[in-house]
Amino acid sequence: MSEDSQLQQAVIGELDWEPSVDAARVSVIAHAGVVTLTGHVHSFAQRYSAEAAAWRVKSVKAVVEALEVDLPFDARRDDGDIAAAAINRLDWDTSLPADSVHVTVEKGWVTLTGQVGWQFQRDAAMHDVSHLLGVVGVANEITIKPAQAATNISDNIMHALHRSWFFDPKTVSVSVNQGVVHLTGKVRSRHDREVAAHTAWAAPGTVAVENHITVG
Repeated sequence: MSEDSQLQQAVIGELDWEPSVDAARVSVIAHAGVVTLTGHVHSFAQRYSAEAAAWRVKSVKAVVEALEVDLPFDARRDDGDIAAAAINRLDWDTSLPADSVHVTVEKGWVTLTGQVGWQFQRDAAMHDVSHLLGVVGVANEITIKPAQAATNISDNIMHALHRSWFFDPKTVSVSVNQGVVHLTGKVRSRHDREVAAHTAWAAPGTVAVENHITVG
């Protein structure tokens, strides 16, 4: 069996293992480490879970997610109802500053705008609306407000990385330009790469993270 076929079967197996995904409706193509997912799912949450499942498979270098959301009849909602539900859910999220996130909905696609102080708040807003009935996609256009007097961002991130047993001081480099963090280097796994990005996002003053760390 070729490496592409082995990777394809591994991703199919992981999708079968993921209880939140109807794997029978998802087709998988693998080529040189790039996995393409096509087919139809019943919700945006399933679409997100399918992509996450593919990324969990060893040797996956990239995922092209081309799944379409085909809502069951009883899950369909008009845009006004979706917008009202999204606003209500965001209002109840204690991690978000009041009135910091704005919602627009068009044909089931939710667009989030506004400004928050931290990446975890941006992620929280995305999570809040992703699982609502009737949502077929989410565009997260929320921006991060630059922290006032944020200094030594690069040093703070490096110190945080070195506190973790995942990283050797020589494996990852950090540079910062106007709040944009650039990560380079090489780590052992995709999980380590994600930990590095999460660590960078936690630094006060970070407004964006460009993760160029490779896995190998």
